[in-house]
Amino acid sequence: MTDKGTMAVYAERADEYATRFAKSGTDWHLQTFLDALPKGGRVLDLGCGPGQAANSMAQAGFKVDAWDASPEMAKTGLDIYGLNIEVKGFADLDVIGIYDGIYANFSLLHAPKPEMPDHLQRIARALKTGGVFHIGLKTGKGEQRDSIGRFYAYYEDAELTALLSAVGLSVYDRQFGAGVGLDGIDAPWIIMKARRDD
Repeated sequence: MTDKGTMAVYAERADEYATRFAKSGTDWHLQTFLDALPKGGRVLDLGCGPGQAANSMAQAGFKVDAWDASPEMAKTGLDIYGLNIEVKGFADLDVIGIYDGIYANFSLLHAPKPEMPDHLQRIARALKTGGVFHIGLKTGKGEQRDSIGRFYAYYEDAELTALLSAVGLSVYDRQFGAGVGLDGIDAPWIIMKARRDD
């Protein structure tokens, strides 16, 4: 399910989002993800927003598929980076064993909790054996909307680890931090990297 309220915010503020979160170069979290992949491997940026990370992946020589549910974000990515971002949601992922890595950086936090097991199962199936999954989420409990109307699901370390383990993904790295989002709130987050071992 794609939340209409969340999509409306991104439709209205796609350009602002791209400008506010633009970074020079590849950030540390993205770089450590790329360092774990085979050179020139195939990567899916799942919920890529305006495509900054996808562009960095492509510049680093990876074969990149970039998806976002927002047509406005896709257009912004085309305008800024020349990226062909496909307008697709998490439930559209139905391939088996084709990706060396899947990067879902603060995108799956917009999915309702009951849908998360299915999304993670799709991700696990789409990875090759040994493939790497990067996920960033805000930490906390429950679900709610932020002050500008976006839907969020919040997770704690143990909860997320268990969900990943249930679909055959083994967590090998976790980082904690906090940052100011589009709503202006400084919120805590967790980033995990996991590997498909079978």
